[in-house]
Amino acid sequence: MLLNVDLSLPFHEPILIFTLVLLIILVVPILLKKFSIPGIVGLILAGVILGPNGFHILERDASIVLFGTVGLLYIMFQAGLEIDMIDFKRYKIRSIVFGTFTFLIPISVGTAVFLYLHDYDMKPAILLASMFAPHTLLAYPIISRLGLSKNEAVTITIGGTLITDTAVLFVLAIIINSTHGETNVGFWVWMVIKMMVFVAVVLWVFPKIAKWMFKQLESEKGAQYIFVLTVIFAAAFLSELAGMEAIIGAFLAGLALNPLIPHTSPLMNRVEFVGNNIFVPFFLISTGMLVDLKVLFTDTNAMLIAATIVVLSPLTKYAAAFLTQKIFGFSVLQRNLIFGLSSAHAAATLAVVLAGYEIGLIGESALNGAVVLILTSSMVSSLTTEKVGKKLAIFESRRKPDISQKPDRILVPIGNPKTIEQLIDLSIMLKNPAHKAPIFPLAVVIDNEHAEEEIFKKNKMLQEAITHASATDNDVQLVSKIDVNVSSGILRAIKELMITEVVLGWNAKITTRDRIFGSVLDNLLENTDEMILVCKIIQPLNTTGRLMVIVPTNAELERGFLRWIRAVKLLSTQLGAPIVFRSRRRTLNKLKKAVSSSKPAVEASYQEYTSMKDIAGMKSELQKDDMVVVISARKKTISYNSNMDYVPRVLSRDYKDNSFIVIYPEQYSEHQTVPVKQTTQAYEEPDGKSV
Repeated sequence: MLLNVDLSLPFHEPILIFTLVLLIILVVPILLKKFSIPGIVGLILAGVILGPNGFHILERDASIVLFGTVGLLYIMFQAGLEIDMIDFKRYKIRSIVFGTFTFLIPISVGTAVFLYLHDYDMKPAILLASMFAPHTLLAYPIISRLGLSKNEAVTITIGGTLITDTAVLFVLAIIINSTHGETNVGFWVWMVIKMMVFVAVVLWVFPKIAKWMFKQLESEKGAQYIFVLTVIFAAAFLSELAGMEAIIGAFLAGLALNPLIPHTSPLMNRVEFVGNNIFVPFFLISTGMLVDLKVLFTDTNAMLIAATIVVLSPLTKYAAAFLTQKIFGFSVLQRNLIFGLSSAHAAATLAVVLAGYEIGLIGESALNGAVVLILTSSMVSSLTTEKVGKKLAIFESRRKPDISQKPDRILVPIGNPKTIEQLIDLSIMLKNPAHKAPIFPLAVVIDNEHAEEEIFKKNKMLQEAITHASATDNDVQLVSKIDVNVSSGILRAIKELMITEVVLGWNAKITTRDRIFGSVLDNLLENTDEMILVCKIIQPLNTTGRLMVIVPTNAELERGFLRWIRAVKLLSTQLGAPIVFRSRRRTLNKLKKAVSSSKPAVEASYQEYTSMKDIAGMKSELQKDDMVVVISARKKTISYNSNMDYVPRVLSRDYKDNSFIVIYPEQYSEHQTVPVKQTTQAYEEPDGKSV
């Protein structure tokens, strides 16, 4: 069989080509890491060396182009997906200002230089200058890895990318169509209509389809990922139909799915893992394959154009970053980060130069000069972003609030195997990302002759929790307890593991009038002071529309006030769901101050209500995807009133279609060793059966 394998250069055997590319993706970043050179640069250089203009070991064939195109779209999609929409809306004016600067300065300076120094005509001069203005977020994976994706400088740079790339591609469309003679009013009206329809479909229709699909595919994790890929390419294709580049569609697809893919979810992990390790490296390698160093060094005109482009491009991009910094008062590190992110040219630059080359407005010299720009700007961007990003990450870590307070240690007692994934997902969303403590799923077994057998069954069931959580890159530490009853086992685990929050499922069935939830949950409320969240998840978490948070009077006086606010805000951020706080006026004023003065930023509104009894009449105001969050209180605490005891009954009876969480905030410690009532009744019994 070996005699039938073609080993001539360039390689044509698909298996051999794919193996070689994977080796490059694996080895090159590891080798360059020793020299503090970003892997992005190494992959581009690998494309230069091994490509058709280097040693010609690999051909830039249809498969490389296909994977490279997917990688390019992936970069733009991830940029839209990971952007903090709250900050994006808050800083939209700044994004517009930066986008305007980073478009007008490069295109104005570039046009003048090519028009008067290189004697180009107006159209080719504008086209060549258009290569300076757009930028590709090649270094975004570096930002994401350093945890800076929510920094204000990053947010406005991403917003500016959309503006400048769209403006450049619109200029390109004008030049191409004017060259072809299509400049009548009807043509432009039709083009604007197509663009408006495209944007409406991607940003309005696609999210509705996605929400429906995620509900249908809640248990099909692989199918969810395939659906996301379909959305990316469908949006990219519609973008091309509307007369724009596919990268705009991919970016808008990211914005459309942003609220529906929580950042800590297994789906987000799959999106990032496949993109950053397969598709994006293919794009970088394919970009390097375009560089022809031989032509560049033998063509004087190409050298002059390349020198002009390589010098002017970073200068104009730095000028845009400098003006933005001065106007909005950013730090020097943020200015340099804006420059680093916005100085890489690849996607739209390639589109501009190839389009100009195909219609004959620019020659091969300009084409090679543009490809050199892609290579050098990619190096400058990645090196600058890596260096500045590390400094900014260290600086921001020092500015974080004091975490000497108890870190998040979340216990998740499991009684119903059907809800394991939901409770683990919720716990991960509630956990402060600044803390690295694991999630603690707990199995409690009654101490009797069957204890050993039950422990084996419970541990086997909890393996599902490990498998599910591992898909989110979060640590899970299984805990098993043998005790006289479930309540005692949970309480012992809380003390031994120094737990700060307990996330419990509830079957929403109330059997007696003298208890709120049932013996297990009631015993926990009576015998621990930690924050307890009692949950009934009906709708998929990522399809949550709003968080309706009911807050009692005097809640601001409780010890756990700021802690539950942080938990609700983290949940809102992960779900992309706005918060509607409902409370009495005085408490609302305290809420507004606490919410606005702490991170993360959320979209919140405030509505006044009369009393906790209003929850019974709130049903008509809710939609199916809204989640109800009730801030309750233990008896004899400052914010407690007797109406709270009826809230679970109302939720159980009237809110069968809505997910809800009842939160009991942390209290000042009163319990040392309080005896637990003897009971073998289980929490969250499946189908109402006791364990």
